[in-house]
Amino acid sequence: MELTRSIVTDEAESYRESEPLVTVEDQHLDILPGMFAEGEFGRRDAEWVVRWYFRRFLGSYPDADRQRHEERFRANDFETVRDVLVDLRSLDVDEAIDRLTALDGVDVPVASAFLQFADPESYLVVGEREWSALVGAGELAEPYPDPVTPADYETYLATCRDLADEFDCDLQTLYRALWRLTNEDW
Repeated sequence: MELTRSIVTDEAESYRESEPLVTVEDQHLDILPGMFAEGEFGRRDAEWVVRWYFRRFLGSYPDADRQRHEERFRANDFETVRDVLVDLRSLDVDEAIDRLTALDGVDVPVASAFLQFADPESYLVVGEREWSALVGAGELAEPYPDPVTPADYETYLATCRDLADEFDCDLQTLYRALWRLTNEDW
């Protein structure tokens, strides 16, 4: 089945109506870009992004893996975290991912979550669920890579940006549609 504008619109609306984290996501998409850019955020604000990445799966992500990432991220020096997040919008995607993945507990998928909340108009999060929806729609050829490399993320991001342009929607709308779609939908 082909991914269309109406499918993206309908699935994104379904996300808004049924996903339990939508309200808090919207709040953070509104406030975190400015907070990160200005450096006006606390440790818990940065930790929230890591927690969100794993907890959006609502318990289906293995707790031990989630806790390991969260604990490792929490162990980072906060000033180092602040320095990385403040600069994100001025960096290209390669530099941003390099700086983010230098932090403990941050791999490329978690780095993509930071990019999404730092600049939601330019980035969206990557995960197996979203990637698989694109494979099912014939937009990506390869299955979800393990581990995801920066080059993999750039391929995913370019595909998503092209689709957002084609469907005249923002990246967050596309993300929400991809989250709702699975390979089984195709």
